[in-house]
Amino acid sequence: MPSLATSIEAILYLKGQPLSIGKLAEIARCDREDIEEGLIELMNDYAHRDGALEIVETVDGYCLQLKERYRFLVDLLIPLDLGVGALRTLAVIALRGPLSQTELVDLRGSGAYQHVQELHSQGFVRKRRQADNRSSLVQVTDKFYQHFEIDQLPELKPKAAKPPKDGDSPDSLASDPESDDPVDEAS
Repeated sequence: MPSLATSIEAILYLKGQPLSIGKLAEIARCDREDIEEGLIELMNDYAHRDGALEIVETVDGYCLQLKERYRFLVDLLIPLDLGVGALRTLAVIALRGPLSQTELVDLRGSGAYQHVQELHSQGFVRKRRQADNRSSLVQVTDKFYQHFEIDQLPELKPKAAKPPKDGDSPDSLASDPESDDPVDEAS
């Protein structure tokens, strides 16, 4: 019979996503304390291996992942397969996020729903249900930063004020809250 640590390793491998201690306990059909002990044993085992994988704790739970020094192989062996529209949606999420899916659709159009689904399935964005809202919050994941080799994103600067149109006074534009157009990110 396999040890609990080996069973946890198999579960993390097969699920391919972070799992909480509670979820691991449910799948392995044991209590949380046993899972914690099994995780410690497994993490210790991986820490002493000279391998390409590691067990890490993330905000979403524990996962089996490729060690940082081997991340370049992901880009080399698994090329990015995103269309221009999805890349533009990803850029909006990266620069403006976290933002609600409703806000994103307002900026990018209804195609953003499909883009978010595609970006989520490829691991570039995370969706979180808001407690007081029907719309999910979307934001980029660590995979985004790793894939695009970005440490920090630039801050968005507001657009410069538009020159007054014929018949408009400069004062009327300054006091008009709708005169500041959002960044044009359609298409």
